[in-house]
Amino acid sequence: MADRAAHRLGGVVTTWNDERGFGFLKPDDGGHDVFLHFTAVPRGTARPYLGQRLTFEIEPDEKGKVQAVRAEPVIAAERAEPTTRPTSIIVGVGALLAFLAVYLVAMWRWGIPYSVGGFYLALSILTFVLYAADKRAAQNGRWRTPENTLLIVGLVGGWPGAVVAQQVLRHKTKKLSFRSRFWFTVILNVVGFVLLVWYFSAHPIPGLRLF
Repeated sequence: MADRAAHRLGGVVTTWNDERGFGFLKPDDGGHDVFLHFTAVPRGTARPYLGQRLTFEIEPDEKGKVQAVRAEPVIAAERAEPTTRPTSIIVGVGALLAFLAVYLVAMWRWGIPYSVGGFYLALSILTFVLYAADKRAAQNGRWRTPENTLLIVGLVGGWPGAVVAQQVLRHKTKKLSFRSRFWFTVILNVVGFVLLVWYFSAHPIPGLRLF
């Protein structure tokens, strides 16, 4: 154990629970998986993520179990990360422009007022703030905003702000399960928006203006 702890090791994050802030590393030299807590990475560094390569040292914890300490991202992996961002940016910008086009058509075809756009704008600002607070909490090891909360706020209309936050803050862009659920909520919101506008325009309720 002493010889192994005397030098830095390399490994890959094979398990990661972002909400609880811990996971496991698979050392390159084989052997058992090593416990990794988010506090093992330098303060101000983004939390580890599934598949990330790290260098680290190992020490026993108070119970004698092996844990990773002084973990640092592998520079090559960090440099490779931006290659995945253009696609994400294109998808995000494309979604925002497509929704803007749908909204303008709805205004022209069904005459919805500007207040609907104000509703989306207000929720988008709130969503951006929630993403920013969640990223800061992740960096400082504080209580995180549940993913379901971020998804629900986006579903009811704040998703444009979430798209901007993901790209500007570089937050919630790596976890595939979250991104899949997020884009599903975006589709639901846009489809719901179109159906509601069409239905209440085709079947107006006397004395009731929903838009």
